[in-house]
Amino acid sequence: MRARYQADGLDEKDLAPDPFAQFGRWFAQAAGGGLAEPNAMVLSTADADGSPSARTVLLKHFDARGFVFFTNYGSRKGGEIAANPRVALLFPWHPIARQVIVTGAAERTGRAESVAYFRTRPHGSQLGAWASPQSARIASRDELDRAYAALAARYPEDADVPAPPEWGGVRVVPATVEFWQGRDDRLHDRLRYVRGDDGAWNVERLAP
Repeated sequence: MRARYQADGLDEKDLAPDPFAQFGRWFAQAAGGGLAEPNAMVLSTADADGSPSARTVLLKHFDARGFVFFTNYGSRKGGEIAANPRVALLFPWHPIARQVIVTGAAERTGRAESVAYFRTRPHGSQLGAWASPQSARIASRDELDRAYAALAARYPEDADVPAPPEWGGVRVVPATVEFWQGRDDRLHDRLRYVRGDDGAWNVERLAP
């Protein structure tokens, strides 16, 4: 299978001064273009021995501090981040021939930030965060359903569900952010922001 990329190019002079502003531009265009879940991103982690794993998570917030998602800290990704905070994010916006690739270090958000977001989640998702021992082996789907039913009985629709102690936010603080624009003949544009030792962002062009 082979696709042709005939989108407009990406030029250094058109970039925003920092990767967060540039990401905001592209994210708005992805969302405005009707992409399904443009905030879906592939999170790659590795354990202390360097064995990698990857999964799709949802971006819930970004600003000049980094890119935030939420998870069970006891999950596989949570354990790997605790052992090795170096991670990568990939936003695969294939319908518009774009990708954004982030590398950096992951850190937990403050508890207040995690609780504040948890309170905005749908009631069912709040219960699900308690019911699922994420990444742990379970005997059956029935085990999960029973745990959820017990929580639903304890916390009906109008009840205040507390945030689980091992659930919260993770912020990826980027060291590099690459913007990939597909071009014809596989001569894609790849512009990467690199954070210098002084905190300033420098831009470099990579060969496709």
